[in-house]
Amino acid sequence: MSEKKVNPWRWIPSLYFGQGIPYVVVMTLSVIMYKNLGFSNTDIALYTSWLYLPWVIKPLWSPLIELFHTKRSWIIALQFLIGVALAMVALTIPGPQAFQMTLAVFWLMAFASASHDIAADGFYMLALPQHSQAAFVGVRSTFYRLANIGGQGGLVYLAGELQERTGSMTTAWSAVFALLAGLFALMAAYHFFVLPRPAADAQGPGRAGSAGLLRDFLQVFAEFFRKPGIWVILGFLLLYRFPEAQLLKLATPFLLDSQADGGLGLTTKQVGIAYGTVGLTALTLGGLLGGWIISRVGLKKALWPLVLMMHVPNIAFVALALAHPGSLVLISAALAVEQFGYGLGFTAYLMYMILVADGPHKTAHYAICTGFMALGMMIPGMWSGWLQDQLGYLNFFIWVLVATIPSFAMAALIKIPADFGKKQDEEPA
Repeated sequence: MSEKKVNPWRWIPSLYFGQGIPYVVVMTLSVIMYKNLGFSNTDIALYTSWLYLPWVIKPLWSPLIELFHTKRSWIIALQFLIGVALAMVALTIPGPQAFQMTLAVFWLMAFASASHDIAADGFYMLALPQHSQAAFVGVRSTFYRLANIGGQGGLVYLAGELQERTGSMTTAWSAVFALLAGLFALMAAYHFFVLPRPAADAQGPGRAGSAGLLRDFLQVFAEFFRKPGIWVILGFLLLYRFPEAQLLKLATPFLLDSQADGGLGLTTKQVGIAYGTVGLTALTLGGLLGGWIISRVGLKKALWPLVLMMHVPNIAFVALALAHPGSLVLISAALAVEQFGYGLGFTAYLMYMILVADGPHKTAHYAICTGFMALGMMIPGMWSGWLQDQLGYLNFFIWVLVATIPSFAMAALIKIPADFGKKQDEEPA
């Protein structure tokens, strides 16, 4: 049977919006929820940073997704599982030991989400030619970030509104997660009917014998670590986001903490507007622009401008910590500048991972790349709350600027083919 062509716009936006929802729940909504419940920055950063672990170790089971079934079937099954996990969070928030129970469900959701990422990213690379991957990298990043806007912006605002109306933060967050569960179930059903069936997304061999499975499993890993310049590759994957890994964990607490504690004293609803909506909209626009730039000039020429645009705007947080402006407009503008630059710089990171993963096992190899990316976020994030408690917000944000040096150093060492990611004139649109 011939492969049925499906317009990428019908499935890429929804697939990456769906990929973003559980991640923003585990990494962002959990931070805000626990902050609302009165936990310290040290505890929040430590416990939620541990939730990165499934994304760190997902390469250990990524070959299973390569070897069994199609990427399409994995996507559908995991999306329904994530919907169930979201419903479980809604049910456990009002119960006894809510913190322990929600944290346990977040772990389940994180493992399902990390597995979904493997299948979705592999499916993306199998269903599109390389130049289309470059052109749509901004689109996928955009809709991934729109999920962040919907979660970090709209849902945070909704939680604040519900808390004001009901007087209960528990009731507010339980309702938010129930809504998310319903939305995610609808999205999974949509993908069941809409995702294309590319010929390259073939049924994996699924070796019945354990020896054959183990051999294939180890071969996938061995081929990745035999890539030329592997130590530079790993250094870049671990250190490119070193400053952001620390900044991201403390950005929301900084906005919510009172000015007496060095923060900006915003309400939960104001954070939803300033950081979750305005800031992430700017990040989304930066991601779109970064993908377009790479598709026009190639990753090699675009790398340094994008790296600079990612790290230099972090000075916005230093300015906010110094001035403590009372204007929501000024705060939103500063966050927009920082997030726009981050969106630009992150597209370079995504395309470099696509370059590294290219080959016969690109799904598993891309998963290994994202595992190292998550490790690079997890470890600095774990100590960031403690470091901020020791330094205060102003000195912490100054430290974040100093922490950009390893990222610049690794960007200078990587090797990129001249026209990688650039759309060629002779390639079909």
